[in-house]
Amino acid sequence: MPKESDESPKEEQSKTDKDGKENTVEPSEEMIRKRIRRSTHSPHRLTPQSSPPRFVSVEELMETAKGVTNLALAHEIVMNSAFQVKPYEPEEGSLEKQVKEMMHKAFWDCLESQLKEDPPSFSHAITLVGEIKETLLSFLLPGQSRLRGQIEETLDLSLIQQEAENGALDISKLARFIIDMMGTFCAPCRDEDIKQLRKNSDIVPLFKSIFAVLDKMKIDMANFAVSSLRPHLLQQSVEYERKKFQEFFEKQPNALDFTKKWLQDTADYVTSGETEGGATSTTISAQLPLTVQNLAYLRLLKWDHDAESFPETVLMDQCRLQEMQQELEQLALVASVLLIVYNSAGEAISGLPGLIERLKKTIKILLAEMHTPSFKADETFAAVAEKLCLELRGCLSQHGFSPFPSDRENTLKGQIVAAKSADNPIRKVIDSRIQMYLLGFLESSSHRSTPALPGGLTPISKELEEIAVKLERLVTFNKLVYSPFYQKILQEILKQGEGLDV
Repeated sequence: MPKESDESPKEEQSKTDKDGKENTVEPSEEMIRKRIRRSTHSPHRLTPQSSPPRFVSVEELMETAKGVTNLALAHEIVMNSAFQVKPYEPEEGSLEKQVKEMMHKAFWDCLESQLKEDPPSFSHAITLVGEIKETLLSFLLPGQSRLRGQIEETLDLSLIQQEAENGALDISKLARFIIDMMGTFCAPCRDEDIKQLRKNSDIVPLFKSIFAVLDKMKIDMANFAVSSLRPHLLQQSVEYERKKFQEFFEKQPNALDFTKKWLQDTADYVTSGETEGGATSTTISAQLPLTVQNLAYLRLLKWDHDAESFPETVLMDQCRLQEMQQELEQLALVASVLLIVYNSAGEAISGLPGLIERLKKTIKILLAEMHTPSFKADETFAAVAEKLCLELRGCLSQHGFSPFPSDRENTLKGQIVAAKSADNPIRKVIDSRIQMYLLGFLESSSHRSTPALPGGLTPISKELEEIAVKLERLVTFNKLVYSPFYQKILQEILKQGEGLDV
């Protein structure tokens, strides 16, 4: 048969005013927004010049591709604690799946017809036993010599061939031995599968089931190997990834062009922002490279993935960062709408147990598809406004308050619908404060302190901190791996742009 292949939320450090109103933007928030803006390009910005092309052999390209693949796999194992190997299955209805099913059916039909011959022919069956033997041996640990001896002795293919030729082969006995060995090696979650195998006496279906369970056991073993390997990779991966990227860089001299532009753009934002804020370059020169890096990572959470090329040094984390970006966009809308509602309703709903969680859950459910092509913002936000006003109406009535007049309710609905716009003032305030919190998290990571939570973010504090922890882990690891490259690029940029000796 063909083989087939962290922290818990911290206490709130900052709260909204008692009436929940927040309509002003502090100067520091404006500074953050200026730092991370991605609008027009500076006329003085230095665009990285491409290195001259170099011809490489097919062998070099193949070796490079292999290195990048291994690098990406090791990186995913380290960064994703939930990483697991999963079985590959062709898409339903695909040509690949149809061919696979036809080949397997032909094989099993041939096996069945051979076993029905008089006398039976065991050539296909012996081939299967050989494959099973190799799989069982692959499960063995180095010190399991006794089990290895049992497998080698019982599944001796030359002896089995002789028995078959002399009409003395007991295929059912071999199957029972195989199942017993599988029961010895399998994880507890496969005990039920082994139990079902013991109930099957029809040889062809039994062998089909044996291979199906063996495939599951291979996946179990691979995932066990991954979990065992992760602690070792954590220790070695920084040097490993840096070495692999250096090898790739030596074969592809242009491999840092987008990274240079990413850092160059960010340096322009920082220096222009500091100038606007009144600070002089001498007061920030010591921390400027670190500031540029932290703000550069924040810019990745505002990236236009369709229009801008992603920096090479964070390319393996692009999907991870894009997921964070989408989560943050949803959280910003949730916090904005809740701020609008509580500003409008005031003390009538302030402090009511469970209300804010109910409203939050409603908003998140309705915005769940906001990053899909079928999402219709106007209809969705109209539905959000209607649902929340209905919830408020019932809540006010339940606690003895008069319902909102129709004009006040319509005004609230209009404010909620207006929050869909990225230029909405309240949404801009919330977004700015999220960026400020994340920047504070990156800046404070070296001394293990948690930044104060800006006002208006209390309803999303748990989710926001989870993202901040993931971002900080990703940024810290990336800095460790690529620090030599970043240092060299920033030295060139800052000396050329500001005349600073870093």
